[in-house]
Amino acid sequence: MKTLYLDTFSGISGDMFLGALLDLGLDFAALQQELAKLGVPGYHLHAERKTKASIAGVAFNVHLEHGHSHGHDHAHVHSHSHEPAHSHDDSRNFAQIQDIIRGSALSDWVKEKSIAVFRRVAVAEGKIHGHPPEQVHFHEVGALDSIVDIVGACIALELLGRPRVLASAVVEGNGWVKCAHGVLPVPAPATLEILSARSIPLTQCDEPHELVTPTGAALLAEFAESFGPLRELAVVKIGYGLGTRDHRSRPNVLRACLCEPVAAVPSVHDWETDTIAVLETNLDDVSSEVLGHFVETALAAGALDVFHTPIQMKKNRPGVLLTVLCAVPDADQFSRLLLRETSAFGVRRTTAERRKLRREFVKVATPYGEVKVKLGKLDGQVIQAAPEYESCRQLADQAGVPLKEVFQAASAAARPQNLAV
Repeated sequence: MKTLYLDTFSGISGDMFLGALLDLGLDFAALQQELAKLGVPGYHLHAERKTKASIAGVAFNVHLEHGHSHGHDHAHVHSHSHEPAHSHDDSRNFAQIQDIIRGSALSDWVKEKSIAVFRRVAVAEGKIHGHPPEQVHFHEVGALDSIVDIVGACIALELLGRPRVLASAVVEGNGWVKCAHGVLPVPAPATLEILSARSIPLTQCDEPHELVTPTGAALLAEFAESFGPLRELAVVKIGYGLGTRDHRSRPNVLRACLCEPVAAVPSVHDWETDTIAVLETNLDDVSSEVLGHFVETALAAGALDVFHTPIQMKKNRPGVLLTVLCAVPDADQFSRLLLRETSAFGVRRTTAERRKLRREFVKVATPYGEVKVKLGKLDGQVIQAAPEYESCRQLADQAGVPLKEVFQAASAAARPQNLAV
């Protein structure tokens, strides 16, 4: 799996993120085509190769039909921003934004992730201003250009193959910003709330400007698995997303690196590796019906695996250890599901590295017909063969024989010496 590493030495915003991915090779026409599925008119996109502090990259902008555009001066990115870039008529609440996204023709993954990014901003704004997230009104963030930024960022990641996302420790400026609510400190309140919700490391520099926008912070919080220096990654391509302001202490750019993993010690095996999130909670008061329903719901929502193990808890109470395995970017989604659907008061979260056999599917001949078999290979040799249940079940039903007989026949046909692979 490819890894996208975001080097945020000069902060991050939505437009800089998209500029960096375009510089990495994201197809601009494909981005436009996918964004059109939102079904919202009134804008056009502009991407231009320019330089900032002698670094060449891509400046991305959304131009609105009434003549406004935005860049990395951040005037559009949060409801307590600098002077508003749009009238109050452009404001939308979180519920309205969800309706726009859910009613679009975008992919399910882009819809889910776009709403999740907006939810992070809504929760932060609601906490600051004392409103439920669904009722939070976004002015600049809810305006069309920033909807395009957030949805466009999710589309861009999907077009790049949904890479694993890592980031450096986040660098923010200092000082104050003037906004509709008065003078506020940098980091802006919403930005700090979003970052703190994920315990994201933050370092302030002496640049007297806002470097991290709430949109940029929400993208990091939703997608980045961890924050720190590059480790054991081979950089294969580099892109730069340009801001508009000229900083005095650093280039106003976001550096994005497309990487491939390399082992610290060269592996002698050709297995596949990845990193997953492991979510656990101990339960001693959950019914079997609720437990079964949760397993079905989590698997349907895309969990890699869900299982429960009998354990003994404090005061000698019998209980279960409920475990969910999922992709790291989906960990918050499944943590929320655990807390909502079970009696859990908390969830433990860790990450785990996996070593996986290279897999392929073949069809083998049996007396009952062809059966689909999953093969597991290590160093070019088949060491595991597992007949697929549905394939065996269909043949067993057709032939009127026990399922185990079809399994046995398929397993025999799938033995390495019987396979021409």
